[in-house]
Amino acid sequence: MRQLKREVKIGNVTIGGKNPIAVQTMLNVPVEDIEGNVAQAKRCEAAGCQILRVTCPSPADAKCIEAVKNAVNIPIVADIHFDYKAALACADVGVDKIRINPGNIGDDDRVKAVVDACQRKNIPIRIGVNGGSLEKHILAKYGAPTPEAMVESALYHVRLLEKFDFNNIVISIKNSNVPRMMEAYRQLSAVTDYPLHVGVTEAGTYQMGLLKSGMGIGGMLLEGIGDTIRVSLAAEPEKEVEAGYNILRAVGFPVAGPEVITCPTCGRTQYPCTEIANEVEKRLQGCKKSIKVAVMGCVVNGPGEAREADIGIAGGKGEAVLFIHGKPIKKLTGDNILDQFMDEIYKL
Repeated sequence: MRQLKREVKIGNVTIGGKNPIAVQTMLNVPVEDIEGNVAQAKRCEAAGCQILRVTCPSPADAKCIEAVKNAVNIPIVADIHFDYKAALACADVGVDKIRINPGNIGDDDRVKAVVDACQRKNIPIRIGVNGGSLEKHILAKYGAPTPEAMVESALYHVRLLEKFDFNNIVISIKNSNVPRMMEAYRQLSAVTDYPLHVGVTEAGTYQMGLLKSGMGIGGMLLEGIGDTIRVSLAAEPEKEVEAGYNILRAVGFPVAGPEVITCPTCGRTQYPCTEIANEVEKRLQGCKKSIKVAVMGCVVNGPGEAREADIGIAGGKGEAVLFIHGKPIKKLTGDNILDQFMDEIYKL
């Protein structure tokens, strides 16, 4: 059962409570390339991104934040490290949320300056704890970025913001070690009702990043923990959005769009099952129908495995049996089984 946290409004998206889990990504174009950032932001929005983060290394870079915000209709988060004045500049241009890393933002006076700017404009702050940049005294105490160390860092900065009468807060507590990250989120969720941004940081190359994020983020969601997610990949941010929705779908959350399932095939397979499944998925990109489509390799297990699909085929030599809602309807034959199948999908 999902652990309900307090609601926080980020632009036109509200997270926490019973609101849908929001999928985030982060632009990776050099910040000085404003045109490139705007173009990538538009692609992310088209891919379904719901909250978009943009780095802002210096106050002058707030102009990139402003340009991106004016170009899309999704909330923009400014990612701030080291220079608190960059956060102030982003607040001035109307950013929707500010993410600060408590390990490197500076002393309490600088944090208060950021808090005051956000308070005036009702801008939430994400406390973004990262296992790779914990405060020196916490690392000295624990000897490593343990779950307890990360939770202590997060709660210290929560209390700091609360001391300044600020509670418009989101928390993340990321680590590249999946078991450590998961335990940290468990401990944190048990002691706070602020909404949690869940992710695995520095997850690795694309393939390993998908695996680690699927296990870490998916595992947390299955435990009821998480209000917004970001899949960190060494890839274009649109791929992160796609992966985020796939994780949500895999753990059972309703996601708009089709899901294509297929079997791994075996020696019984007598038609191009994998190729057809890949092509079906490709042709259904952009489709908003929430349907499950099955492409199964043979008639031995295929019908049973596809029983919960809305529509599916189980192939044989030169033919495939069409199933709709688990019931056999007819045979598709000839060289254009794929096209025939797509026609049936579009009829749903």
